[in-house]
Amino acid sequence: MDSTTSPRRIDELLARYGEHHRHPMNELIHCICVPAIVFAVLGLCWLISPAVALLVAAGALAYYLRLSPPFAVGMLAMSALMLVVLARLPAGAVLPVSVVVFVLAWIGQFVGHRIEGRKPSFFQDLRFLLIGPLFVLAFLYRRWHIPY
Repeated sequence: MDSTTSPRRIDELLARYGEHHRHPMNELIHCICVPAIVFAVLGLCWLISPAVALLVAAGALAYYLRLSPPFAVGMLAMSALMLVVLARLPAGAVLPVSVVVFVLAWIGQFVGHRIEGRKPSFFQDLRFLLIGPLFVLAFLYRRWHIPY
């Protein structure tokens, strides 16, 4: 099979991730909770230092760039927006906001998987913690007819 007919790595990862996310309610919950978790993680990194948050975002973006440049652009926009929001929050608000968002979003994720009847995919492969945001972005890209 040549490279024009073999599936791209990103397509394989999204398909495997999607196997655990077929129920419409679980998909909706993920579209809300996955970006919230990304925001919360960046917020917790921000507490260490804004530079740490930038490094974490840059590391994820490097991985996304290897998988799909269009996804990397989308994640750059999303990460930049989240970092701007974090920069505008009062310093004393970053910790409570990040912790509350993180806990509530993970509760939502597990409720979604309870509805789905399947364990979260990251229990099988930790890379899926990084693929989750691309799953949400893929939904938006398909809806807006943006190739990835």
